[in-house]
Amino acid sequence: MDLFGVSILITIALVVLLGSGVWIAISLLACGWLGMQFAAGGIPAGTVLATKIWGNAASWELAALPLFIWMGEILFRTKLSEEMFRGLSPWLGRIPGRLLHVNVLGCGIFGSVSGSSAATCATIAKIALPELKRRGYPEMLSLGSLAGSGTLGILIPPSITMVIYAVAANVSILKVFLAGFLPGLLVMALYSGYIAVWALANPGKMPPPEPRMSLREKLKESTNLIPCMLLITLVFVVLLVGWATATECAAWGALGALLIAWWSGALTWESFWTSVMGATRLTCMIMLILAGASFMSTSMGYTGIPVALANWVNSLNLSPYVLIAALTVMYIVLGTALDGISMIVLTTVVVLPMVEKAGFDLVWFGIFLVLIVEMAEVTPPVGFNLFVLQTMSGWDSNTVALAALPFFFLLVAAVAIITVFPEIVMVIPNWVFPN
Repeated sequence: MDLFGVSILITIALVVLLGSGVWIAISLLACGWLGMQFAAGGIPAGTVLATKIWGNAASWELAALPLFIWMGEILFRTKLSEEMFRGLSPWLGRIPGRLLHVNVLGCGIFGSVSGSSAATCATIAKIALPELKRRGYPEMLSLGSLAGSGTLGILIPPSITMVIYAVAANVSILKVFLAGFLPGLLVMALYSGYIAVWALANPGKMPPPEPRMSLREKLKESTNLIPCMLLITLVFVVLLVGWATATECAAWGALGALLIAWWSGALTWESFWTSVMGATRLTCMIMLILAGASFMSTSMGYTGIPVALANWVNSLNLSPYVLIAALTVMYIVLGTALDGISMIVLTTVVVLPMVEKAGFDLVWFGIFLVLIVEMAEVTPPVGFNLFVLQTMSGWDSNTVALAALPFFFLLVAAVAIITVFPEIVMVIPNWVFPN
């Protein structure tokens, strides 16, 4: 069977397995095993499976993954979200959209210490939704801004998704982290800009302004931001000055989260154990998916499909913009059926050779891919943020998806902007690591 036939067979097998409800990791392992049967040289599939899974699990870079997840789990069970809302709200009273901007700023701040989109969305929504509803803000805009802003948890570093991409693409985790800062600020600016324009266009749907606060009162409320800002400072100072690697930085973050939980009085044996078990479950799920993806990637490498596909795409002489547009559409379609991590591990082995041949920097492509994954978080039917807000608000998923639609298009705009102006992504990594 030629390479085209093998690729079609593996694709059909993967679609059938996923459509039948088989676990993603098991589907990947099965398709990897199938691909090995067509590898040249009669390479034993069992030996490759054992060595790749062990090699993938023993990766030093992946040690950061459970620590970042645990850090988010700890903070999820503290009063951090409530304190952030109280600290930010006094400064937004005179901006069009007023307290709706707390969703954007709160998710941005919490996302910088969480690394998880779902945790960021749930944490901020837990306090923001009832507060905004009580004060009379339009609920659809509240839901949409929370769904969109929750995705900042995977764009503003540290990010679980960035760690997984960096390992899959064999690029520096630190460079990918640094590349996420300015795109994160860009997305926040787009979100806040939309909220402000909507508020100016619909003044009758906004509640009356809050009573004015003195500067002293504002500063007093802002002290609630201190614990979170200290943790952010701790994580990035030890990272940027070279006291710790990206992996060791995750340990500093987890330690800082434990200290915040202890200082706030939320660190009980029950909350500690719950956070450990939550982090363990999520880490095991991700590691199993990565193991399956690693075996399938190796299998496809033996078949020669990725190289052949890259050469074919290269022979089409597509312009870089056309290639990025095609990949964007492909990932948006995948996002309707797969979660973000699965999208990355399923496609990087095939897509990265194309991207490299088109002349794109793999660090830049990582941020592009994270933005596409953000779209998947607010795309039905498998949008995790939609599930979170559906549970917390009582609205059905279609209503929440409709509310999030404008923020989906803002993410599309962000992808277009960083494609036209790649310096937005690369300026900080190139400054820290000059060639």
